[in-house]
Amino acid sequence: MPLARGIALAMRFSMRELRGGLSGFYVFLACIALGTAAIGGVNAVSQSVTQGIDEQGQVILGGDLRFELVHRTATDAERAFLDSLGKVAVSANMRSMARLEDQSDQSLVELKAVDTSYPLYGKLETNPALPRADLFDVKNGLYGAAVEKILLERLGLSVGDRIRLGNATFRIRAVLTREPDAVSDGFAFAPRMLVSMDGLNASGLVQPGSLVEYVYKVRAAPSTTPDDLRRMSERAGTEFPAAGWSIRNRANAAPALSANIERFAQFLTLVGLTALVTGGVGVANAVRAFLDSKRNVIATFKCLGAPGGFVTMVYLMQILAIAVVGIVAGLVLASLMPWVAAWALADIIPLPESQGLYPGALALATVFAFVTTLAFAILPLGRARDIPATALFRDQGFDGDRRPRLAYLATAIVLIAALALLAVETSFDRRIAAIFLGGIAFSFGVLRAVSVAVQAIARRAPRVRSTSLRLAIGNIHRPGALTPSVVLSLGLGLTLLVSLALIDGNLRRQIAGNLPERAPNFFFVDIQGAIIDDFSALVTKTAGSGAVLQRVPMLRGRIVELNGQDVVKMDLPPEGAWVLRGDRGVTYSATVPENSTLVGGKWWPKDYSGEPLVSFSAEEAHEIGLGIGDTVTVNVLGRNITARIANLRQVQWESLAINFVMVFSPNTFAGAPHAWLATLTMPGADTATEATILRDVTQAFPTVTSVRVKDAIDLVNRLIGQLATAIRAAAAVALVASVLVLGGALAAGNRARVHDAVVLKMLGATRTMLIGAFSLEYLMLGTATALFALFAGGVAAWFVIAQIMNLPWQLLPGVAAGTLLTALVLTVGFGLAGTWRILGQKAAPVLRNL
Repeated sequence: MPLARGIALAMRFSMRELRGGLSGFYVFLACIALGTAAIGGVNAVSQSVTQGIDEQGQVILGGDLRFELVHRTATDAERAFLDSLGKVAVSANMRSMARLEDQSDQSLVELKAVDTSYPLYGKLETNPALPRADLFDVKNGLYGAAVEKILLERLGLSVGDRIRLGNATFRIRAVLTREPDAVSDGFAFAPRMLVSMDGLNASGLVQPGSLVEYVYKVRAAPSTTPDDLRRMSERAGTEFPAAGWSIRNRANAAPALSANIERFAQFLTLVGLTALVTGGVGVANAVRAFLDSKRNVIATFKCLGAPGGFVTMVYLMQILAIAVVGIVAGLVLASLMPWVAAWALADIIPLPESQGLYPGALALATVFAFVTTLAFAILPLGRARDIPATALFRDQGFDGDRRPRLAYLATAIVLIAALALLAVETSFDRRIAAIFLGGIAFSFGVLRAVSVAVQAIARRAPRVRSTSLRLAIGNIHRPGALTPSVVLSLGLGLTLLVSLALIDGNLRRQIAGNLPERAPNFFFVDIQGAIIDDFSALVTKTAGSGAVLQRVPMLRGRIVELNGQDVVKMDLPPEGAWVLRGDRGVTYSATVPENSTLVGGKWWPKDYSGEPLVSFSAEEAHEIGLGIGDTVTVNVLGRNITARIANLRQVQWESLAINFVMVFSPNTFAGAPHAWLATLTMPGADTATEATILRDVTQAFPTVTSVRVKDAIDLVNRLIGQLATAIRAAAAVALVASVLVLGGALAAGNRARVHDAVVLKMLGATRTMLIGAFSLEYLMLGTATALFALFAGGVAAWFVIAQIMNLPWQLLPGVAAGTLLTALVLTVGFGLAGTWRILGQKAAPVLRNL
């Protein structure tokens, strides 16, 4: 038969058989739709956010160009250069303590001072809406301020009340409801307080060495192109090589947010792919059950002379047609997700003003879904191709142990490899994607081995007296048993959730339990050299005996060169790149700092006066390829200082004590203005004692910023909780796919169960005995799957916590109990739901077909 005619005839038979509806394919459709919606929706939302950042780049950045300096303002020459680029708006960011006028309470704030040109783009929104002059200018001897509502709630204030900041008193004129460039300023640990530059100067907070960031935002001419902005940035670096400013343009308005969105999108895409691959098992089960229901039709085809390839083509077309229905349903859901995200996240992240379709994301999801369908459907089709018609007429069905032809095996392998390659090539971090996919492949292999092991144990189990238990054990290892399907379908989803729950639980335990025990009670920032001795005396006296005050000098610097090479042009691994990102705290010391241990090289003498030397954290040095004798160039206070690495230190970051990546020899910053950083540790101190310390320090030294470590830990704990909730919700997609596959696997096995139940009832078995046997079978399968999930998920969580994060790890009993309960509820619940219907089948119709 010519190929074209064969295809047309196969298409006609396929469409004719599909008139009977989609019965038996609902799990198939649900799995395909779920995976397609997850992959397409996540990528559509990611593209939507990226588009929003691109469209609103000027508003997010606050200008076309953004220049940031630490500790200092721009020099006259630098300011003249900035003015030549366009209109300039200046702002200053720092953390400080805002307090009530009667000094009875205080709160940490993220302070931002702006000039008269702010904002260059976007709109500053307050309640009530006020002109800039009414919002910030002096009235009745007081400067104005706009604050976030949470600050009013913390301090019990209202609009119109007074608040102290440094040495000045401000009147709260409005509640800050929208700050157009807030995203570009980074993550905020405290409520925002907005004042004028004049108000900041009046407060006396800015002193030599104060930790303050000056931001210069430039509004260029409307005709300025991205290439023009790039050339302006290059000019700034060329004409002022020692400025040390960090430069961004509107095309890179929020790099941290963009990178985080891409990473989270990658994680969710991989979770969606996990759901799709897990659903692929459901596809295979559904196809096998479907072909099993078509035994007589396939046998008739073969008896009438239809070649095996024609039979395969007929049912492949049907499967692809049904897959199209599931894919279309998934694409519809995926198309709606950007609108849902715009409604839910409009006040959190930038999104386009008008949403639309994202063909690239939908096309990617479509390709993933089609390749997955083909990869998992091809093997059951291959088995059906070679089964003799006589075997089908004898009702022997499709033996899962029958190996399909090599061509079908090779096709399945090629399709799975293509799926993996597509996932890696479209990922933000290909290494992580490859590891993730390798883990999935390994998990499938291990799950298959677990199912074989469970069947082997059941096969070798000693004979028991209980009839129900004996039947249950036999059902586990008999030909066509549900064991492989149940273990494979449920094991992967449970393993993923167990690993996430254990990682989240151990992090929470570490942050909420172990860290506060070792961490100091307070960090004090921006302590000026003129008051450091008075500050130390007050804190020591107030804290009492047993308290430990540690203080070190601190400056801010940015690494600009490694071994004479510009870091901007270097390609460094992500795990070490954070050291070079933005400004970093640096210090100097004549002795090895506490919480550090030398692991290479020697410390400099106390009276050292030679070339600048630096001690580098060993782990970070290894990650960016540095060693003893290499050079590091750091820009501090507008000067490039090159120091040679004299030694490497092992730093105990988890102690939350004062630690630095870089510690310089004292002669490096001789005469440079700087502030001091201090920590106070008070073992056993209660909340009242901490409140007294906070109040006394704030009243006596209003320019010093006090951070209670417990508050910071609570904030981090809340953030981890929110992130963990979002990740677990996303990972639940994989569990939903597992549940669907489980339900499909149990439904596919119902035909064999009907035969068993009828024969056993004819031999005298009661309904109670059969229910007991089936319940025990599902109970043992659920327990085995749960134990595997605990083991595999525990190993994965241990590796992340102990090996990557270097934190103590332990198995959490609550997670173990929850996993076991979930597995048992799902297996026993789904199993008995299908079995109950089976036990009601009449014997005669079944016996006639045996």
